[in-house]
Amino acid sequence: MSHPPHGHGPQGAVPQGYQVYDAVTLPANDNVNPYAFAVDLDGRWFLQKGKMIAYYGQIDFHGIGHGPLDRLVATSFHSPLHAADWVVAEGRGKLLLADRAFDVNSFDLEDGNLTVRAGNLLAFDPALSLKQSIVPGFLTLIGTGQFVAASNGEIHFVEPPVRVDPQALVGWADCPSPCHHYDHAYLRGVMGGVRALTGLGGASGEEHQFEFVGAGTVLIQSTEALLPGRDTGEVPHEPGVPQGGPEGHGQGGQGGHGGPQLPGQLGSLQRRFGL
Repeated sequence: MSHPPHGHGPQGAVPQGYQVYDAVTLPANDNVNPYAFAVDLDGRWFLQKGKMIAYYGQIDFHGIGHGPLDRLVATSFHSPLHAADWVVAEGRGKLLLADRAFDVNSFDLEDGNLTVRAGNLLAFDPALSLKQSIVPGFLTLIGTGQFVAASNGEIHFVEPPVRVDPQALVGWADCPSPCHHYDHAYLRGVMGGVRALTGLGGASGEEHQFEFVGAGTVLIQSTEALLPGRDTGEVPHEPGVPQGGPEGHGQGGQGGHGGPQLPGQLGSLQRRFGL
């Protein structure tokens, strides 16, 4: 890392080796580091709630369904199931985006379509149209424009035909939606049949995969662990956070997952597929 320039802050206030940024020196539509991205906003962008960590300039944030933005939403946002998770940033300035210190990258989509796990998508240019995928827990971006996504480790691009661990899957571009594939040993016996029908039981990629065929590109992260889930608007259970309190005593309880759950053991299936 470069050393902080002279004259920025009091002597010794910034650890050696760190850059001090301002509204001018922040990158424009580029990574600040592997874990943060700076959007040079001049107009509007869609942001997932909780992904903006700081901003410079005159920027307003509106919920989806806000009256003056109805026309924009009608053109670019077509996912009622996820509408409560998103806001529109409007104005001019620099937006800093991050997601719990996970890798963050931007991607340019050119007259294409890309389906991405809903929890991994941080923000996108309204020139793109967002739709709800037929695969639960995923969203599809269509058109030409830029979007920003997070991943648990570096993203790798592979071509079909390929089978992917569901938990390593980030998304896919310009290819058909995947099919479920179950290993023969996974299907053997009565319990194997139950697992094949319900998804309950073994959850490793060696037993169950998503199978992609045809032309296109599949995006996978370099780990089999999904980004830890957190309900939209939830107050983190951390010391020093207003209303956060000690672990397990703030909103949500049970590790903070207070959202609607599928009945019985199907709740774990819901989490497994990113729902």
